[in-house]
Amino acid sequence: MVPGHPASVEAADASAASFSALLRAHRDTARLTQSELAARAGLGVRTVRDLEHGRAARPQRSTVELLVGALALTGDAAAEFHLAARGQVSAPPARPAFTLPAPPELYGRADEAAALIEHLTGQPGLTTLVGLAGVGKSALAINVAFQAQPRFPAGVRAISVAAGDTASDVRDVVCAVLEVSRPADLPARLEQPVLLMLDAVDRSPDASRTVLAELLAIAPALRVLASARAPLGPAGEQVWPLGPLALPPAGTRSLAEAERHPASALFLARWRQVRRSPADVEVDALVTLVRRLGGLPLAIELAAARGRVLDPAEMLARYGNRLLELGSADVAASPPVVTLRDVVTASYRLLEPAQREALRRLAVFGYRWSVELAEDLLGTQVDVVPVLERLVELGLVQVRGSGAFRFVLLDVVKEYATEQAEVAGELAGARRQHGVVFARFAARTAPTMMGSTLAAAVARLDDVASDLWAALAHAAEHDPHTALCLASKLPRWWRFRGRDQEGRQWLLRLLDDPRTADADPALRAWANLGVVQLAAEHGAGRAELARGETALAAFLLVGDVTGELAARGVLQVVHQSAGEYDDARRHGEATLALATRTGRVDDMAVAQHNLIWHDLREADLAAAQRRLAAVDRLSARSGEHKLRALARANLAEVLRLDGRYDEAVRVGQQAVEMLAEVGNPGERRRLVGVVGLAYAQGDRLEEAEKTLSDIRAMLLEGTGSGVDVSGAEEPEEDWYCAMIEATVAWQRGHRTLAASWFAAAARLTSGLSDRRDTMEALVGLAATSDEPAAVVTRLYELRDSTGISLTPRALELLSHL
Repeated sequence: MVPGHPASVEAADASAASFSALLRAHRDTARLTQSELAARAGLGVRTVRDLEHGRAARPQRSTVELLVGALALTGDAAAEFHLAARGQVSAPPARPAFTLPAPPELYGRADEAAALIEHLTGQPGLTTLVGLAGVGKSALAINVAFQAQPRFPAGVRAISVAAGDTASDVRDVVCAVLEVSRPADLPARLEQPVLLMLDAVDRSPDASRTVLAELLAIAPALRVLASARAPLGPAGEQVWPLGPLALPPAGTRSLAEAERHPASALFLARWRQVRRSPADVEVDALVTLVRRLGGLPLAIELAAARGRVLDPAEMLARYGNRLLELGSADVAASPPVVTLRDVVTASYRLLEPAQREALRRLAVFGYRWSVELAEDLLGTQVDVVPVLERLVELGLVQVRGSGAFRFVLLDVVKEYATEQAEVAGELAGARRQHGVVFARFAARTAPTMMGSTLAAAVARLDDVASDLWAALAHAAEHDPHTALCLASKLPRWWRFRGRDQEGRQWLLRLLDDPRTADADPALRAWANLGVVQLAAEHGAGRAELARGETALAAFLLVGDVTGELAARGVLQVVHQSAGEYDDARRHGEATLALATRTGRVDDMAVAQHNLIWHDLREADLAAAQRRLAAVDRLSARSGEHKLRALARANLAEVLRLDGRYDEAVRVGQQAVEMLAEVGNPGERRRLVGVVGLAYAQGDRLEEAEKTLSDIRAMLLEGTGSGVDVSGAEEPEEDWYCAMIEATVAWQRGHRTLAASWFAAAARLTSGLSDRRDTMEALVGLAATSDEPAAVVTRLYELRDSTGISLTPRALELLSHL
């Protein structure tokens, strides 16, 4: 043919097309990207791309040899490749027999792979695995394709889309792997269900979308599994988000335990490839590092690769606060440079401007957060649900668990978004709003921290604990009014979690800050009252009493009934603990009067319940019974089942003190059942002790001894102790056990043994709240001792110092000495 003649040009075009198709088919069979093939062959990526697209001149022999070596072609395949490169193939080249590549090892994806296979088996059409780059989409997809082969006798095929591929390129490769010569033959080939896996369709989304639309239109039974950073978007697409690997718990202490969790198992597997003896790894550092990496497989792979020179503790020290700098050291990798910053940036660029701004602001959350908290942070002008849907879809936000607080940012995403927020000048404003959000959250939650809603309220605050502390620390420096508002709502939570001293110091710091001097008086009053509450927890309530009086005065001045009730309740407790019983009773009676006047049934019941202690201190058992009847009635009206159960328990105790033992047993057994329903094991154990002592004092000794065994079993179950102390010289450290032993021995005439147990019971009580129990034990000791005078002297000294009156039964016993 004459060069330049149309026939020769057509032949040259056909020759180039044959070589291009053959090169692409071999590369796809080898599961190589264009960049990876170029790196193996020592060629430029552009050279490979132009050869595959037919845009290059006939390749030089040296180029062909490099490609043959990189593709590992031998025998007939290598000869055919050389002929095609020289333009000596007149017909379309024979396609190499297609086989799926061996799948990479999966960690922690077995259940997801099984579920995806079931989905693909029963669901024709397009399913797209989406998620952050490096989350393991390709590895899962090829594993699913490999495992699904028995489900698809007509074939399972896989291709990898390359950057710059046109629709014609993708179509040609689909034909190649399906072993048809032209697209027109595809409908017949796809009459039976076939599974086609397309990896990395987002490298050329428009081309992939076009070809998939064509394929699904002509083959309704076709199953397509695609992987991408974002959904392709055609009608009928099923999106399958893929999250990071499961993390080891923070308390993991051994390598064996760490290997049971996919994220740390992957790290250790890669670590062993570069470090032959990983047994000396510091497990705490390993677990902390893997948790910091968020279970992202790419991040774990990159960190483990540093194991040649760094231990996990050294990795934490070097990269712990700059994870985005972790990257591949392999300059021949594809793409040539891969860092976690590249990974997050690629997904971030898929967002619209408003979605990017939302992500930057959401980065201020410390750990898990809810839709409501996100809405509060972003403001009503943002429709938060579609924003979250998009962020979850791209893998930038993870969903963990099924509760309200289930959204979380990986640390690498948080670090990147925080950087972007700082660049945009938004970070300071976002952090200020974060403090406001959690001050509001605490204000909504604090009123529910009582009665039957206490446990749920504590759990809600626990769920956002890291955010509460972070908001408090930042606001204390930059927005002290918000910090004071937040801290004033947390005393009950701090008390419940044993953080009373720390919480007290925070409140004192904020109250003393001159920038809060002009804060709302009611807010300062609540903060002052919180100081008193927390101080009382560690025995320093009397030192802060003036703050409580200041708070009460402020509440009275502004007419805040809720505040006044709370202040009087705290002051009653502090005065009572300090032995100032008249002041304590005064505040208790004022509380009851105010609650009655304002119709607050719950507060009336609590006030009546708190005043019972004073009736018992004065040995006015009839008044105590009347109050308990009132508590029972009021708590039934308000639905406070726990308070009603406690009132029944206290009634059993009062009846026992009054010598009405059978009634005490009956009421006590009712209360035991009620407490079991509301869940209060400590109070239930005490109540069983009341019943057991009533049995003993009522001369029902066998029942008393059985109850004694029950109490000890409950104690052992509660403490985990396996020591049987029933026959020991020193009794088990429980007042009721000692008193039941003493009373049973006394009833049976064993005075010396009884005196020993009564003395033990007297030693087992301490603190003002237990003085009445001490006095009861001393009465028994005086009645059974050979030298009662010293005991009686001690008894009356205790009575005079505490103001606790002896019950009629106690006075009767002492009168016979």
